[in-house]
Amino acid sequence: MTTPPQRTRLVDAVESLTRLAMRAGIMEPATFDKQAIMDAAAQRAGCEDFGDPWFEKPFEILLRSLEDEARLHEAGAWVAMKQCEKVLVDRLWAQQWFAEHPEILARPLRKPVFVIGPMRSGTTRLHRLLSADQRFNHVRSFETISPVPRPGFTHDGHDQRIDMARRVRHVAKLANPNTLAIHPTGPKKPEEELGLFVNSFWGMKHEAQWYVPGYGRWCEAQNAIPAYEQMARLLRLVGWSQQASSLKPWVLKTPQHMLDLDALLAVFPDARFIFTHRDPLRVVASSASLAWNQTCIYSNHANPRDVGQEWLRKTRLQVERMQEGRTAIAADRMIDVHYEDVDADWRGAMERIYDFLDLDITHAWPAMEAYCEEASALKRRPHRYSLAEFGLTEEDVMGELGAYARTFDVAREGRQAVL
Repeated sequence: MTTPPQRTRLVDAVESLTRLAMRAGIMEPATFDKQAIMDAAAQRAGCEDFGDPWFEKPFEILLRSLEDEARLHEAGAWVAMKQCEKVLVDRLWAQQWFAEHPEILARPLRKPVFVIGPMRSGTTRLHRLLSADQRFNHVRSFETISPVPRPGFTHDGHDQRIDMARRVRHVAKLANPNTLAIHPTGPKKPEEELGLFVNSFWGMKHEAQWYVPGYGRWCEAQNAIPAYEQMARLLRLVGWSQQASSLKPWVLKTPQHMLDLDALLAVFPDARFIFTHRDPLRVVASSASLAWNQTCIYSNHANPRDVGQEWLRKTRLQVERMQEGRTAIAADRMIDVHYEDVDADWRGAMERIYDFLDLDITHAWPAMEAYCEEASALKRRPHRYSLAEFGLTEEDVMGELGAYARTFDVAREGRQAVL
C-alpha cells in the first residue's frame, strides 16, 4: 500500500454544497475571530463566565493555526468554528453546574490509574479491560464528546448527550468509515478523557483532526497544569452526573499524558501508572493513518508526507517526555506492559496488572471476557496501514525511535505488513 485511503464522496458533496450556499449568501463563511466565537457561545449559553481564563491563549493559538496552516475547505472551516463554539458553551455550562452544586468540586479523586503509551500502542484495549471491572470508574464516549450535562439535566432523566454521540458516530461513519475501523466505539462505551482536555483547547486531539503543527509546537512548550486542573474539575462533574462512587478509583487514558507527566503528577499526586509499549514501526504508521483519516475530511490539501513527518516527530517527543517524566515516579507506582504480550496472553497480562494494583482479579474475569467478545464483533474491518503511504521508511522510524525500543526491549512485529 503506497497511498492512503480517501474520504467518501459524501464529504465532497457537502463541501460543494457549503461553498455554493456561502456564495449565495445562504450561509455565512466561518470566522476564526476569537472574540466573535466567544460572544456567540455566551449568547447561546446565556451567561459569560468561562472559568479560568488560561484557556484563551491555547484557543487563540489554535485559531491562528486553523487559519494559517490547516488549509480547511469551506465546510471544514465551518465545522471547526462550530466545534470551538460548542467547547465554549460547555465551559459556560460547567461553571453554572459548579455554582449550583458546589459539592461537585469537593468530590475526591483517589488513586486514579492511568494507562499511558504512545498513540496506537494498545492503551485502548487495556483501558477497556480495566473499565469492565465495576471497581473502577470510567468516562464513557458520550461524556468525552460532551463532558458537561446540559441545563435541566437530572440524574433520573434521559441524557441528550447520548443522542448527540450517536449522531456524531453516524456522521463519522458517513464521512470516512475507516475512522471507526481504527477506533471502534459506541456512545456508552469506555473512552479516553480526551474531551476533558479539549475543554481547555489543549491536546493532541486537535493535531489528529487538523494539520496544525504550529499549535502543537506551541503547546509542547507550555506548562499544562491549568489544563489538568480543568480536566480534574470536569472529571468530578462527570462522576457527579454518573452518580459514581467517590470511593472507586478512576481508570483513565490518553496519549496526551505522555507529554505532560509533570502536570499530571502535580494534579494527581497519588496516581498509579500502566505504561504500554509497542513496535515503533507500528505505532508511527498507525498514528499517521489515524491522523490522516481525519485530516483528509476537512481539507482538500492534506499531504500524507507532511502527516507522516509530523507524527514521527510527535511520537519521538512522546517517548522522550515519557522517559523523562518517569524519573519522578516511584517504582512501586508503575508497571510496563508490552503490546505483543497482551496479544499473546491478555489474561496473563491482566493478572500482572492486578497484582501491581493489589486487587483480586477473580470477579473481573466474566466482564473482561464479555468485552473481548464484543470487541471482536465490533472490529469487522481491520485497520490497514503502512509507512510507505506517508513517505516513511523503517530507517526513518528506527533512526528516531531505535533507542527507545532498545531501552524498553520492545519486540518487532511483522515488519512486511507495515513497510
